[in-house]
Amino acid sequence: MQALKAKMGRPLPHCAVISACDNSGARLLKVITVKRHKTVRGRYEAGGIGDFISASVVDGKPEMRKTVVHAIIVRQKKEFRRPNGWRVKFEDNAAVVLKDDAGNPKGTLIKGAIPEEIKDRWPAISKIAKIIV
Repeated sequence: MQALKAKMGRPLPHCAVISACDNSGARLLKVITVKRHKTVRGRYEAGGIGDFISASVVDGKPEMRKTVVHAIIVRQKKEFRRPNGWRVKFEDNAAVVLKDDAGNPKGTLIKGAIPEEIKDRWPAISKIAKIIV
C-alpha cells in the first residue's frame, strides 16, 4: 500500500453514515473504526479517501444488513488538494465493500467516479471502476 501524494483531510469520523457505491448488496454503511490509523488518546478516529475502514451495514439486502464488513473510502464531499494545485471534491461520501483484507472488492461494478489516488493504493478497486478522475 503506497502513501497518498495529495494533502488529504479526514472528514469522516466515527459513526458517520456513508453510501456504498458498488453492487455488493449494501446501500448504507456506518463507520465503526478506521483500521491502520493511529491517533491520540481520547480522540475519535476519522477517515478520508483511501482509508481502510470497518463498517456496519445499515441498509441493503436482508442478508447483508446488521453485518460488519471491511470497506475502502473512495469519495468524500470535503475537498482535497493535489500536488499540481487542483482541488477535488465529490457530491457524496462513498465506500467500496471488500471481501477480504487484501483489498479485493466484493462487488463487480463501481457506480460513479473514483479519484486517481485510489488507483495507486488499491489497484483491485481501480480495475472495476469505470471512471477515474
